[in-house]
Amino acid sequence: MTRIFSIHKPKKGLPLIFDSPHSGQDYPLDFNYICSRADLERAEDKYVDDLFSRVPAYGGTLLLAEFPRSYIDANRAIDDIDLDLIEGGHWPAELYGPIFPTARSDAGIGLIRRLIRPGEPLYGSKLCAETVHRRIHDFYIPYHKKLEELIESAHFNFGEVWHINCHSMPNASARPRLPIAISGLNAKNADFVIGDRDGSTASQHFTRALREFIKNLGYTVTINDPYKGVELIRRYSNPARGRHSLQIEINKALYMNELTLEKSNNYNALKSDIEKIVLFLSDYVSAQLIPRAAD
Repeated sequence: MTRIFSIHKPKKGLPLIFDSPHSGQDYPLDFNYICSRADLERAEDKYVDDLFSRVPAYGGTLLLAEFPRSYIDANRAIDDIDLDLIEGGHWPAELYGPIFPTARSDAGIGLIRRLIRPGEPLYGSKLCAETVHRRIHDFYIPYHKKLEELIESAHFNFGEVWHINCHSMPNASARPRLPIAISGLNAKNADFVIGDRDGSTASQHFTRALREFIKNLGYTVTINDPYKGVELIRRYSNPARGRHSLQIEINKALYMNELTLEKSNNYNALKSDIEKIVLFLSDYVSAQLIPRAAD
């Protein structure tokens, strides 16, 4: 049976929650894809679970999706369902609730993917609505419930919580849309992208502090360009009430060969720097809790 998620907790925890929704590799038997397994693996945030594996050593909790994102994507809205993928082109809203497809569904990368890449289908036939509903019920909802439980429990116990949603991005899609903001017209691709949905999911102080720390490690860092963050930081954030969520995208070219999927010679160096980032976040959260305790 396919595992839904795994949780890695510290002995003594901080209100610091990390989750990786796209690094799962436990492929369900009923997936029935027609593309190659390698194509599916290229769609994963491969190795992100390992890159952040030291989180519990610094007081953070790490939640990992074990199912693949191409089976159902935990970082999409629950109603972002692609009618072009549904048998008969009809969704029984009276049974399963209404749907609201977005441009991601139009592009074949909604809640359940229709395309593995532009022009290349993931399935040989359409899916029945019941199949989609079952994936939502069996995988999507349990993952979200667990993440919400972790965030709400930390907020209850500390009065504030910091959530890091961990991802990786293809080098080909890492070029900022506003390159002049980095280094003029000849800007390089970003090494890291921090997303806070235009300042709506975390305090500006938190976002900027993280950016400056990563920059000081020698990396190129952008904020919300080209990735702002999607459902998992939108749904559980409320910075005015002490719920801060950021998305981190890491350029895959920093640590792996995107064609062969093998780790590169730089893998261990990047993993060491990720550990430094985790330590920085741990120290940051600890520092924020001290004045709160003194009120």
